[in-house]
Amino acid sequence: METGIATTPFGRRPMSLAMLAAQNESREIPKGRIVDKWQIYRNLCEGKSIIGIGDRALAVLNALLSFYPDSELSEENGLIVFPSNAQLSLRAHGMPDSTLRRNLAELVDCGLVIRRDSPNGKRYARKGRGGEIEEAFGFSLAPLLARAQEFEAAAERVRADNRALRLMRERITLHRRDIHKLIEAAVEEDVTGDWGGLWRRFRAVVETIPRRARIAELEPVVADLAALRDDVDKLLEIHMESTNPSGNESQSERQQSDSNTDSIFEFEPALEKSGAAAEPLTRT
Repeated sequence: METGIATTPFGRRPMSLAMLAAQNESREIPKGRIVDKWQIYRNLCEGKSIIGIGDRALAVLNALLSFYPDSELSEENGLIVFPSNAQLSLRAHGMPDSTLRRNLAELVDCGLVIRRDSPNGKRYARKGRGGEIEEAFGFSLAPLLARAQEFEAAAERVRADNRALRLMRERITLHRRDIHKLIEAAVEEDVTGDWGGLWRRFRAVVETIPRRARIAELEPVVADLAALRDDVDKLLEIHMESTNPSGNESQSERQQSDSNTDSIFEFEPALEKSGAAAEPLTRT
């Protein structure tokens, strides 16, 4: 059973105002709140970039949660786990003691767990005559329960950002494909325009795309490709308007014009097949 007094670390470990704030926040748990511990953990794993926690610290948290006997965190069932470092190391896949201590400290610094150290620094539980735990010293998981909604929101934000990033990459892929093939078709069919210049402009934009980019880094790329696509479309529209027969021409004239197309135009390869960055061939 947890008390309402502030708990300071054992030994030389310092106390901080952030730790005190985490303790105060953990006392504001709404009455009756019950949350699945593994759902909290999954949300933390997804939202770790927002929460500011590393993978190894999450592995230690996973080990700590495995010592909590119930699948759901609740104040009614107590929120303190008290495994030794040796036990924690085993459940953290043999993590070295120095690494374990460092990541336990990270969990405390991030306000995910609270140290509740005994007078001698040992972790244990004192039981009453009926076998129930009266006092426990170890790590309190109360912050996880208190901040459960925050972790859920962080996970959802990351999921939303990932969805937006996927959509932006899809737009880039579609723009790249369309621009590439439209320029290629224009050169093949001798459409008037500075297709070599447009191709070089296209390659310059493509070469700026980072392998791993955030949404903010891809937004100008999408804008540049969209503007380039507009320029390509305008040239093609001008060509189509100049070559399409007028509305008062007979159907037979249009058919005759279509049948003579091959004799009017000569085709050249649009791109050198050996390289994606090749420039379309233009007539001299």
